[in-house]
Amino acid sequence: MARDVVDGEVVESRDALAAWFEAGCKPDGPFRVGTEHEKIAFYRSNLSPAPYEGKRGIRALLEGMNARLGWERIEDGGHLIGLYDTNGGGAISLEPGGQFELSGAPLDTAHETAEELDRHLGHCRAVAAPLGMGFLSLGMSPKWTLAETPAMPKSRYDIMKRYMPRVGTRGLDMMFRTATVQTNLDFRDEADMVAKMRVGLALQPAITALFANSPFTNGKPNGFLSARSEIWRHTDPARTGMLPFVFEPGMGFERYVDFALDVPLYFLKRGSTYLNVAGASFRDLLAGRLAAAPGERATMADWANHLSTIFPEVRLKRYLEMRGADVGPPDRIVAMSALMIGLYYDEDALQSAQDLIRGWSAEDLQKLRDDVPRLGLAAKIQGRDLRGVALDMLAITRKGLWRRARINPKGEDEAMWLRPLETIAETGRAPAQEWLARYEGSWGRSVDPAFEEAAF
Repeated sequence: MARDVVDGEVVESRDALAAWFEAGCKPDGPFRVGTEHEKIAFYRSNLSPAPYEGKRGIRALLEGMNARLGWERIEDGGHLIGLYDTNGGGAISLEPGGQFELSGAPLDTAHETAEELDRHLGHCRAVAAPLGMGFLSLGMSPKWTLAETPAMPKSRYDIMKRYMPRVGTRGLDMMFRTATVQTNLDFRDEADMVAKMRVGLALQPAITALFANSPFTNGKPNGFLSARSEIWRHTDPARTGMLPFVFEPGMGFERYVDFALDVPLYFLKRGSTYLNVAGASFRDLLAGRLAAAPGERATMADWANHLSTIFPEVRLKRYLEMRGADVGPPDRIVAMSALMIGLYYDEDALQSAQDLIRGWSAEDLQKLRDDVPRLGLAAKIQGRDLRGVALDMLAITRKGLWRRARINPKGEDEAMWLRPLETIAETGRAPAQEWLARYEGSWGRSVDPAFEEAAF
């Protein structure tokens, strides 16, 4: 999330929280896509991670981007931690370990996503080159230990860093060493949200397998194709996972409210100060009896910020976020958005996707989710390998994009952006498997060549 929400309206009831979600419905459209991606910064000279401070650090990178873009500054305790475009053109933020994130604008087509990404990477290269800095396009930093990874000066991350080891074994790895690409998508009404959330959750393991791109940790293979996805399995069970209740009768905004109310809080933001209330109950805050912050009442800002600290495979806000993919090179970043546009924004495609997942139980999906980080497209659901599911998903998407018929100046529809994913599905080889083959071959069992070959 680029910046925390500021909205002092006091929340009087659970119904008001459900109404907050309902306000995101777009009964008449337009349906747009927002694309977010993280990239891990490093110094080209010695392949070390870029710290925040210093003449060539992450702060200097942000200052350079600010000078080029003229966007508004986001500061925390006097530290520049992000930028945002007041005209709705997106935002730049820092993840805990210095991962440099673009939260793109809501756009109409995958073609526009590609143009936005190209502009952003052009600015990044121009600013980073004099700093001697590059960016990895892997889903996890391949070389540095957790202790060697720098920390960014964001107050909310300090709170999370202290809390994470209490609830899981890999939360700090998630915060400091992983990188993702995410797409954000609209829904028409509550029923449309439910259909899209079910499809998104059920097919998220196939997306994870297609984008699996994090096979190295601490300078050697880690035993997974998507170590990033595996790390999420051991981060915090209260706020992660496949959300089996979404597939039950009665799913809707109120049911998600009940789930979110039971996820422990991390913090409250009051002015520029973050109050550490980690582990406390939002239900107590709603009732005005939060022991960790006596007298405080829940605000809509608290609700929006709390929702941003829940990390399921698909997350509901006033839009839906697809969260299963490792980051990759630019063509796969755009492919992620094209994939979901084609599935979600064509009625026939959405229906076909629902047919594809019909009959899959919560237990089936959980086993698939557990197997995918290691097995990728070779994982199975109900005896069928995930590669076949991915091929069907991509065929549905391609037809959906063809029917949408959003054409670029060359006369090509958005299906052109699916080609990298189609190649992966056809061969059955995830990006991670290609890197592992190089590691055992031309790389001479060293991850150092990744900083050249797997860089933006």
